[in-house]
Amino acid sequence: MTARGYSINVTLIFSLTRHRQVTEAYVHGLERLVASGGEPSRVHSVASFFVSRVDTETDRRLAEAGRADLTGRLAIANAKLAYQHYKALFRGDRWTELAARGATPQRCLWASTSVKDPSLRDTLYVEELIGPETISTMPAETIRAFQDHGRVELRLESDLDEAQYLFNKLYAVGVDYEDVSRRSSGRGSRSSSPPSTSW
Repeated sequence: MTARGYSINVTLIFSLTRHRQVTEAYVHGLERLVASGGEPSRVHSVASFFVSRVDTETDRRLAEAGRADLTGRLAIANAKLAYQHYKALFRGDRWTELAARGATPQRCLWASTSVKDPSLRDTLYVEELIGPETISTMPAETIRAFQDHGRVELRLESDLDEAQYLFNKLYAVGVDYEDVSRRSSGRGSRSSSPPSTSW
């Protein structure tokens, strides 16, 4: 669809693997569009990365494992690493030629940003994912909460080493990241080894 010149909101993304597939499809689509004589500046896209559902599924498993100390952390780490991939792809050599022709990056859009766990700060996901060239969608109650007591600070690229290491910590206590991603999206279950989260 990108190669045909359509603008796309690719939604319901839960895992880093899926995000890489989505961004690759967008860039490849633009390359095909340019090769066929199309105008890339008219095409726009967002990758809608879902946040709170990941923690809901992860934290349920952590409660069963008796590791409440790790709750409320995976969704943010997941999004932060996705943003690092976004930066690497859309500021790299492959992108330079497309950008010179007027192509625009496929920005990260943070969806499902309302906090489901009442023990967590109700503006947590919005605050932790503030960063350049991103979009944050919020339900009305989260907007009101953020207007009332939200903290505006660039946090999206903070604590990246800790975010990456969290995946290993979770796997060590029996939380399978890939399975969490599938369950969060409503798909089935199967076991896997810990993912590669390097950017």
